[in-house]
Amino acid sequence: MIRHLVLFKLNEGVGRDDPRAVEGAAAFRALGDQIPELRFWECDWNITDRPIAYDFAINSAVDDADALKRYLEHPAHQAAAVLWREFSTWVIADYPF
Repeated sequence: MIRHLVLFKLNEGVGRDDPRAVEGAAAFRALGDQIPELRFWECDWNITDRPIAYDFAINSAVDDADALKRYLEHPAHQAAAVLWREFSTWVIADYPF
């Protein structure tokens, strides 16, 4: 299994109530039901308010590297990622477990 973690930081001047952020969060929440490769899926807004904190997180798991590739290339994932590129930056980590 591979754990896929993503942390998003909203760009300066973009709040969680920004319509783009609301749409982006909804798009990612929906992926758990749209992409069969996902064995585990959760995402939500961070509840802490610390200067080093990121704003939104995805915690997911897939079976293997091929499944991760299919997930990343899935049209629903690509559409959601395009939304987030407009108003955030992010970091990822993929590791076996």
